[in-house]
Amino acid sequence: MSATGSNRIWTAGLVVIGDEILSGRTHDKNIAQVASWLQVQGIRLAEVRVVPDVEDRIVDAVNALREANDYLFTTGGIGPTHDDITVDAVARALGAGVVIHPDARALLERYYADKPGGLTEARLRMARVPDGADLIPNRMSGAPGIRIDNVFLMAGVPHITAGMLDALTGTLEGGMPLKSETIGCWTSESEVADILRETEAAHEQCQIGSYPFFREGKVGANFVIRSVDADELSSCVHTLCDALGTAGLDFTPGGI
Repeated sequence: MSATGSNRIWTAGLVVIGDEILSGRTHDKNIAQVASWLQVQGIRLAEVRVVPDVEDRIVDAVNALREANDYLFTTGGIGPTHDDITVDAVARALGAGVVIHPDARALLERYYADKPGGLTEARLRMARVPDGADLIPNRMSGAPGIRIDNVFLMAGVPHITAGMLDALTGTLEGGMPLKSETIGCWTSESEVADILRETEAAHEQCQIGSYPFFREGKVGANFVIRSVDADELSSCVHTLCDALGTAGLDFTPGGI
């Protein structure tokens, strides 16, 4: 499929898998990079769930998010060790068996041909896929990602995930990419809550997010206006700036 200019909002869910994320031993970076990549494809990340290496929990999350969204991505749990159970969980969620993908096996055989131990049984686990799946290229190592129906299984290592996302660029159907502008203001959110609400209400194709901060001994906030329509976005920004100025507040285009 190719990207389209449809005004329909396409969404994706993300299941982040791994005890190491939940314990804090590993700091997740994939949520941000998957969300940013999806925005460029015209797809919005609608929900994220972080689950342990427990098959039932993965199955429940996969089924819930794939049914609620156009696409589902998973990160983590597709390596060679015993606790890498994402393939099994996704196959179970889809009612599919698990098979050794011949192309994945060939990739791994080439990759490990000159490495100590060669293609061991543990490493061969990375060729296992839900029956009927296709592969997502992985330039960083021999182990590919996996695509089946609207579900995409990717590595947990962020730079490997980034390569898999790059391989998928332009292949998913989506809407118009979400555009954004930021306005910064030295004021508390509560002082401008009505302005934000009224401005957003007057621009139905825009959303305004408010992100407060405390710097230099002062309270401030950045207001991020988002829309798929460039003209609507510009109009909303203009309206907000006018309203802030009328209220006697200084504002900074681009944020503070």
